[in-house]
Formats: sequence, structure tokens, C-alpha cells
Amino acid sequence: MTQPRLLGDRYELDGVVGRGGMAEVYRARDLRLDRIVAIKTLRTDLARDQTFQARFRREAQSAASLNNPSIVAVYDTGEDLSSGVPVPFIVMEYVDGRTVRDLLIEGHRLLPERTLEIVLGVLRALEYSHQAGIVHRDIKPGNVMVTRNGDIKVMDFGIARAMSDAQATMTQTAQVIGTAQYLSPEQARGERVDARSDLYSTGCLMYELLTGRPPFTGDSPVAIAYQHVRENPIPPSRLDPSLPPWADSIVLKAMAKSPNDRYQSAAEMAADIQRAASGMQVAASMQPPTRAENYYDYQQRTQHMGPQTMMGAAPTTVSPYQTGGFQTGYQQPYPYGDGGYNGNGEPEKQGGGRRWIPWLIAGLVAVAAIVVAVILLQGHGGGNTFVPTGLNGETQSQAVSDLTAAGLKADVIQQVSADTVKGHVIRTDPAGGDSIAKNGTVKVYVSTGAGTIKIPDVTKLSQQDAENQLKNAGFTNVQTQTDDQSTLPTGEVDHTQPVPGTPIPSDQQITLFVSGGSVKVPDVISGGLTQSEAQTVLNGDGFNNIHFIVIAAQNGQMVEPGTCYFQNPTAGTVKPTSTLITVYVQPAQTSTPTPSTSTTPTTSTSPTTTPTDTATATPTDTATATPTDTGSTPPGPGNNG
Repeated sequence: MTQPRLLGDRYELDGVVGRGGMAEVYRARDLRLDRIVAIKTLRTDLARDQTFQARFRREAQSAASLNNPSIVAVYDTGEDLSSGVPVPFIVMEYVDGRTVRDLLIEGHRLLPERTLEIVLGVLRALEYSHQAGIVHRDIKPGNVMVTRNGDIKVMDFGIARAMSDAQATMTQTAQVIGTAQYLSPEQARGERVDARSDLYSTGCLMYELLTGRPPFTGDSPVAIAYQHVRENPIPPSRLDPSLPPWADSIVLKAMAKSPNDRYQSAAEMAADIQRAASGMQVAASMQPPTRAENYYDYQQRTQHMGPQTMMGAAPTTVSPYQTGGFQTGYQQPYPYGDGGYNGNGEPEKQGGGRRWIPWLIAGLVAVAAIVVAVILLQGHGGGNTFVPTGLNGETQSQAVSDLTAAGLKADVIQQVSADTVKGHVIRTDPAGGDSIAKNGTVKVYVSTGAGTIKIPDVTKLSQQDAENQLKNAGFTNVQTQTDDQSTLPTGEVDHTQPVPGTPIPSDQQITLFVSGGSVKVPDVISGGLTQSEAQTVLNGDGFNNIHFIVIAAQNGQMVEPGTCYFQNPTAGTVKPTSTLITVYVQPAQTSTPTPSTSTTPTTSTSPTTTPTDTATATPTDTATATPTDTGSTPPGPGNNG
């Protein structure tokens, strides 16, 4: 009977339960604590390589510092000296379950609700690791475990880095670190990464759980990395119209090319996941691709860029998915290791005698990194390039230098900002990571600090255009008032307070005085207009609130009967069209006394003629003429001009 292999005089190995690109995982018993554990050992053929040893030890250090139910726990580390070469090993929590990769390979299509549960578990793990200052950098289905109880656990921090270390680029010894199908654009470009890179990879994971396929597939790691950098994924709902609306919104936000456009933390993304699970409106807004051809023309535009044509290498199949559905002939039988996939994302064939595979993998990844760099530097693909990321917050000179190095021009625009240090970049247009024509111009908005800026002249602009111009200049406190005295068309800015050209702080109030549509009162008394004619003239200029008073002119005025002889307000004054206009009209006809005589009897000695009736001229309206602006009776005709 074969004696069980013993590690560190403590751990009794019980057989291999998983293999990955650089390690083997055993089920074992901890003789000291009498419990089942999992032990991950570096392959003997790789133990002599200092690079692999360093990565393996880094995984142990990273994972050991994290104590969270959503992360596979690390209990112990050590070295096995039985082969004559120190082989490091990690003692981990034994998880009774399967990887998400296992479920996908078997063709399982998860319900959207279960997808939310899995992704939420991943985000809980990332929130904890990010708070501890550690970026995972390799989130993928093979590194996510589902226990028999349905719990989610994240494992394999083999390429994780402290965030303070993550300022270094992702290209080390010509290798791009990570798995091609889940690389963030900044990883593929070999740039600095932070926690938001993990959220992009989580978006890729969620995409695959919802649709049954990764967001990008191709003939080589290079082809896939190219798509992560330049192409927009097909919205999940295009592949499965039955998916709920939140599927596109959450996935596409998490997978935004620019880190600034993604969720800014695992907690923020988890909050949206919880809103979706509760049937609430998610905070993310879907951002569909701007070019429809991104969906369909990738194969035609990239079929000549693979390593087989550029570097002479043989083609490498990355995705296990083929047209028509999942491959189900291969099933990963083990719940541990690097997900049962080699460094290129292929299912790894079990069996010995193939120790050259890791070296082939390393060579292919190195070739991929070189080709990606050539593509980015030469602007391969339609004469376009990308706006460098990380410009926001840089000094003006740094940003301009970075753009120049990328073959782009800078259009520097000064803008007041209380939130950005003076002389540093507030934002760029296009944003970092966006595609732009080679030799194109990028607008760089540089902070002038919280100082003053001159008010631009916005008179005679519409209210909306004036407000937009002021806000673009950096002003944040713009108010409006109606100006009833303005003769400009309704809605146009008559003047501002303070006046244009005045330097003020960006948060000081600027008042726009907007024309309310006032016009000059027309003259209806100089031309001998009748009441009806006067009303027609006033109505034509927009005045509809008119009061006519028919009364005889006073003070001996000679006025043609039936004509207008006084108005208030006077002609030529500027008034809103709602103003009351009062007009005095001379009566059309007046009555004069008509005496009649009568003859008395002849017996009278002094006959007298006495009128039998007296006619009195009575105006048709007894109202007293009291103009509102003068407080006196209407003046004579000579004063009406």
C-alpha cells in the first residue's frame, strides 16, 4: 500500500483535485487540526523560475491578508523539499463546490436573478480587497467558486497587487498580465490599473453569465485584447431579448472603456445590483456603442492582424465557445486550480508529459503583448488612435506632453474650477480612452483655480444660449429676471448684472434680464382717428387692454366730433402689451339750444317772448377725464403731440 505523501510533516495529500497553468491543487488533511484543506503547489518544473516563485509567494501574501467570507481563506504556507528543489505551497480553505467556469462549460444558462447573486458575491469580495488596498487583476469564471450552499467565493490572488504597487504598468518581462477574455482596456494597453479594472472584468463575467458567451471572442489573445481596447460589446439584450432592461445598463457601465465612466467602486456597483434585484430603477444609464459596425465587422477588420501573419506564430484558439452554442464535450472535473484553463483561456488537457505547455503559454502571452503595443503605437485600424488615460489631474504641461507623445494635438481651454487645483487638467474632450483620429485635436480644460473670470457679452442671445455660454465659461450661479422695458424680442437677453467684462468669482450671481416683449405705444390721436380706427392700430401692436371714454373736450378745445383727442400712456413710451391704454373720444354729435316763441294775449301791455324749452349738450359718458400719468383733465389738442 502506497504511503500518503506528507507536506511539512503536517498535511497528508489525498489526490489532485485541480490543475492550472502554473499550479496543482490537492485535497489534503491537516493532521494537526484534523480538518480537510486544499493545498496549492507550484509545479516542480516551474519551481526553479524565480518569476513564477515570486508570483506564487505574492498570491500567498495577498490572500493571507484578506479575511472575508467571500474570499477563499489561506491558512498556511510552506516549501516542499522532497524533490530537491524548494517547491512553495499554500494551504487554503477547502471549498465544497464548483467554479462558475464549470457551470458555463456544461452549458448551464443561469437565470438573471442568480446572475445577480453571483456578481454580488464577487463584488463583496472585491469591496473588501479594495479597501485593504489589493487589486485582484484576474477576475474570471475560473476564479469564482459556488459552494453547495450557494455561497460565492473568489480565489486565486496570484497576480493581485497592492494599489500602491499598481501604479506600475501591467507589462512586466513583456507579458500582459491577466486572462485575455476579461482584460480591462488599461490592462491590455499595459497601463496603470486600479480597482476599477476589477470592475471591468466583473462586467465581463456578468456579460457571460447573462448571455452564455464572453463579450469578445477571437482567433488569438491579441485579437481579443484588440477588441477590449477598441470595440464596444454587443449589448446583452441583442443576444437575448428576454433579458431585463437592467442587464444592458449595468453591464455596459461596468465595461466602459474609460475607468472614469465605469462604476467608481465595488460598493457603487453592488448598490445597483441590489436595486436591480429589488425591481427598482438602476442608477446606471445604458451607453450604447456609437458605431453600429462595431457589432458586425470586427472579423473583416482584424483577420489580418493575428500573430500568425504579423509574427509567424501559429493561431491560438482562445474561446471555448463556437457558433451554435457551448462546447459540452469537455468538463472540468475539479473545483480548484486556475479554472481548468491554460493561460490562453483554453481548456487544459489532463495528463503528464506536457511540461512545455507553460513555457509555450508564456511565449504566446509575450507575443500578444508586443503585438498589442505595435497596434497601439502605430494606430492600427482605420487611422485612429486613443486619447491617453490619466490626463485628468495632471498639470497642463504633463497633459500636453502626453498628448504629443501619442501623436495628438492639445487645445488648452482655461476654465474656473473650485474643485481642481489651478494649472491642472479638469477634463478632456474626447475623454481618456476614447478613439480619435491620428493627429487629432483634444480639448484640454485646465483649471484657473477659484479666482475670477470675465463675464462674456451674452446680450441679444436667447435665455438658454446665454445660460449655456455662461456655464461653459465656468459660472455656476446664473439667475434670470423679466425686463418689461426691453424692446428686444421676447426671450432675448437685454442686459446682465454685473455688466459684460466684469471679472467675478465663478460662484458669484449673474442676473440675466430677459425681454418680456415690451413695445412702443402707437400714436392714435394725431391723425384724427376714430374709436374703431384707434382700436385697430393698438391691437396691431399687441395692445388689447383698451378703455375708451367718450366725453367732450374741455377748455375750448376744437376737436372733430367722433375722433380721439387724448391717450394715456402717451405715444412713444415703451410698455408691456398687457398695459391698460386709455383713450378719450370726442362725442360724434352735440345738441344746441333751439328757442321757440309764443304770443301772449293782446290785452297784455308788455308782451314777452319766453323759450318753452332748453336743450343741453350732454356727453355720452359722464366720467371725469383724469389721465393716470398727469392727474389732470385732458389738455388741448396742441399739447397732445
